[in-house]
Order: sequence, then structure tokens, then C-alpha cells
Amino acid sequence: MKAIASYMVSIVGEDNAVDWENITPSMQTAIVGAVSPGMTPNCIVYPRTQAELSVVVTEAYRNQWRVLICGRGSKLHWGGLAPGVDVVISTTRLNQIIDHAVGDLTVTVEAGMKFAELQQILAEDNQFLALDPTYPDNATIGGVIATADTGSLRQRYGSVRDQILGITFIRSDGEIVKAGGRVVKNVAGYDLMKLFTGSYGTLGAIAQVTFRLYPIPPASQTIVLTGDVAAISQAAHILRSSALTPTQADLISEQLVSSLDVGKGLGLMVRFQTIPESVSEQSKQLLNLGEKLGLNSQIHTGSDEANLWQRLRESIHNMAQESAITCKIGVLPTAVTKVLTQGEMGMIHIASGLGMLRFENEQGVLDMRTICENQGGFLSILSAPTHVKEKIDIWGYTGNALSLMQGIKQQFDSKNIFSPGRFVSGI
Repeated sequence: MKAIASYMVSIVGEDNAVDWENITPSMQTAIVGAVSPGMTPNCIVYPRTQAELSVVVTEAYRNQWRVLICGRGSKLHWGGLAPGVDVVISTTRLNQIIDHAVGDLTVTVEAGMKFAELQQILAEDNQFLALDPTYPDNATIGGVIATADTGSLRQRYGSVRDQILGITFIRSDGEIVKAGGRVVKNVAGYDLMKLFTGSYGTLGAIAQVTFRLYPIPPASQTIVLTGDVAAISQAAHILRSSALTPTQADLISEQLVSSLDVGKGLGLMVRFQTIPESVSEQSKQLLNLGEKLGLNSQIHTGSDEANLWQRLRESIHNMAQESAITCKIGVLPTAVTKVLTQGEMGMIHIASGLGMLRFENEQGVLDMRTICENQGGFLSILSAPTHVKEKIDIWGYTGNALSLMQGIKQQFDSKNIFSPGRFVSGI
């Protein structure tokens, strides 16, 4: 059992390869959430450079050791269960900023850097990365990309893949591959940035990423409208087709409205971030709309506003409730209120129709999947107790691209060593 760990010590040093018995309890718990019951790995390895990461992957490929790639493990409980893992590779010691081109609004950073730490450094130059992942304090850059993890900021800035300009990753045979570049207008190479986004570590080990950045908005304010379902639905429809430009805009369920203590009924949370005059004017227009529709309203600013959006995220992804099932859904924007009136706790972005729901039982998940599919959408399970993931197809994929995805997996990882079984249909 310790043979692989001993071998890895020869590559990365004694302090950077730890056998299973000596892995920290928190990391053990995270890893257990990603593998089938009883299938614990031999060791966890912490490469310190891209070269070390390449050698580790090369040896795994040569010996056909199954590899689970992770950062700090904050989202290892998302995705499918790997039927077996020999080596866990953590990128947490690949955690440096390679280049920050302040004038070009770009940054190149290693995959193991903590998201919150990167934002703090960028803020010194009044810039930020326009993503809001689920666990910002623990999430790493590589983990955010691997799980395509962003939240309400996609209303204004788009998804994770829209922020990536370049990527460096380690292929299954250990080759270091680069795609994209360090400039916003770049057409070099294949668009592997989009391919790796949301791949759950099944195609390669992300080592380094280049992002586009944005200036921090000088003013911010959030308006919360609550009330009757029909009126909230109408408000969302009018907002979508208006000239207003919110950075975040979510419909939230009655249960979540109550949990956040922002009113009663269905809710609409809208955040404006730009120059103070524009924030004031746009907020005024939305408040007037709410008044015309008979909706109750609240205004949130400063630390209260930041706390509100944080509580929204935490209410959905409450890790303290081990029995909860958290799902990602997508429906047509016109079907959002139908989904949110089913009694589950959740929120959906008004522009994309993507959102999160939390369930307390398996049947609720299956019933909602049927509703979403009947509305031209989908439901995929992110986190759930192991017995639920063993029983239910967590991805629920019914599209026609499965053979294409399997072909891509074969091209990138012919020996199936990277995160086997974690993605759609056991990829």
C-alpha cells in the first residue's frame, strides 16, 4: 500500500507525498466524497512546480495508476464517484501569480492559488476576477475551472469559460500543453480553455491559467423585491427586456426568501454596480417598477449587501446538512417561476435560466428532473450522500453528444487514468 507513496517521495520529496493513513482528516473526508465506498487511494502528492507535476503524471501513466486531481478539496464531493483511485494529486503548492499585466487587465496564475487570495492581490490594483464561486475562501483556481463554478455574476460577466484567455495543462502522458495566450484578442491554438471548463479533471491536470480582469466598480447596491408569484415573474420579464444593466439578478424561492429574512413570497434579488449616479438611477427605476406591481422592496448596501449575497450562496450549499442534495439546473427563463414554486429551496439566474436547488429527499430530485426536462432543461446532482449517488444517475444527460465526449476522453486520456467515472456516463 505504501509503495506508490514511497515512489512519489523520490519525485517530490518527503514533505510532499503523504500516504493515506497520514493525510489530514479534512482531506480524507473530501477524498472519500469523490470515490466509491472503501476505495481509498494510496497517497496524496503535492507537486511544487509544473515540471514535478509533469513527472508525477508521467509515472502514473506509465504504471496505469488512477489519478484524482484536486486543489484544496472543497468541491470533491461534486461529480460522480470514481470506482477507484491510486494517487491523489493536489495543486495547492502550485500557488503563484506568474504575471499580472495591470494595464492589459490580465493575470496568469497557477492552478493551486486560492481564489480569495487572488482577489485580494488584484484588489490592490483596483481589479478583480469576475467570478463568484461557491466556496471562495477555500476554492482554488484549478478547482473553479474544473467544476465550471461561478454564481450570480454571470448575469453581467458570463460564465467561467468566458473569463479564460489561456491555459497550461499536463496531458495524460506527462506532456505540458499550452493553449490560448495572455492577451484579450487572441486566436492562437485550439479553444481548449472551454473544453477544460467543467471537465471535472477527466482530461488533464490544469497547471496554469490566464484570465481577463475587470476594474472594481466604484459603487454597488442591491434591491430585493418580494411578493406574489405573478408580479415577481412580471418584474423579472420586464427587467430582462429593459435597458437596466445589473451585475447580478436572481429569482429566489419562497423558502429561500424566508431563510434570508428579506420578505415573504417569491423574491427577485438585483445588484447594480457601476458609477454612483447610474447605480442610484437604475435602483430607482427598479424600485418604481416594484411599487407599480405591488411588491415589497428592500435596499442593501455596504457590508450588509455583501453579507446578503454570501448568505444566499451559503443557504444553498450548506455542508452542515449532510443529507441535503444540491443540484444544478437549467430551464428556459420563461419556466423559472414554475420551477421555483415547487417548494424547494433554490435560486435561478434570470438571464440564463441556470440555477441551484436544494432537496431533502431523492424523490424530490427525480420529480424536479422530470419538470426541468419537460421544460427543455436539465437537472444534475452536485453534492449528495454517497448512497444517493450510487442509486441515481447524477448527470441525467439525455443529449446526443455522448459519443463525442467519449471520443475526446479517448484522445486526451487513452488509459483512463484521470478521474475515472467522475463525469457523464462514467467518463
